[in-house]
Amino acid sequence: MGVTSGRNQPPGDAPARERLSTPLLTAHVVLILFSTVAMTTFLAGTPPAWLQTESSQRALRIGWTFSGPTYVVLGALAALVHATGRLGWRRALALLAAGALISLAAELTGTSTGLPFGPYSYTPLLGWRVAGLVPFPIPLSWFYMVYCSLAILGRLLVPRDDLRTRLAWAASGGLTLTAWDVSMDPAMSFATAHWLWHTRGFFYGMPLLNWFGWWLTGSIVAFAMVSIARPTRIAALVSPSPLPLWLYAINGVFPIAICLRHQLWWAAILGAAAMAVPIGLAIAAPRGGWAMNRKLRPREGTSWSASTASVD
Repeated sequence: MGVTSGRNQPPGDAPARERLSTPLLTAHVVLILFSTVAMTTFLAGTPPAWLQTESSQRALRIGWTFSGPTYVVLGALAALVHATGRLGWRRALALLAAGALISLAAELTGTSTGLPFGPYSYTPLLGWRVAGLVPFPIPLSWFYMVYCSLAILGRLLVPRDDLRTRLAWAASGGLTLTAWDVSMDPAMSFATAHWLWHTRGFFYGMPLLNWFGWWLTGSIVAFAMVSIARPTRIAALVSPSPLPLWLYAINGVFPIAICLRHQLWWAAILGAAAMAVPIGLAIAAPRGGWAMNRKLRPREGTSWSASTASVD
């Protein structure tokens, strides 16, 4: 593990590449907000007269088919382009591959065996399903939400690259990710029918095992990611950017609003509180977080200063 002054900086053409992430995030936000308004107003009850015409029904079918997958793809592209600008395209693609493939393996196992989430299955509402089981947007959402979770942790946790620290980051990343599911699962399986539980769980039909499965899978994905882009690099290069925080926060809007519309009060309250904790702590953290405000005691023979050093 070598340390070289001045290397913990984005690639030279990073600003140009990273700028592309802003319109992708904007499109992602617009589509989420539109879907939220639609699903909590004219699509939430008896369709109004204007929605029952043939042309409106055709547009509605197209919307149902493409809106969900499209906003997930936009979120994944925003995170990927952002990671490319901050970490370089090789690491960005490796993060995408690790996040998508590990989560896809967990979801395929889950829909086939019931482990580690509990017995469930996806409906066609989220688009084409891999092996007829897992909609293709699902592993993409795991990728960008774990990426955002790690970016948040870079403002809160000590960034070191030893194994113990990476395990701590991974476990915390899994927990930060699982906060998202507190409102999302009731919204997507109880209020709507994007997936179905084949058991009678205590939390709006969801078994407690699901949250353990989310934490476990999220932690494994997070550990793979911090092995590709080490905590010092994430804290110095990714965490200072507001984009991952915005991306994480906006993805809580849709499920919380759906829960409120369908009077799933506990799901809305607990889901909002669960996501508000990491968001609030990240906003309140000193500018740049640990990476830019502390000189860390070296471990495993590595010295590191956020302003000048890099671990590669």
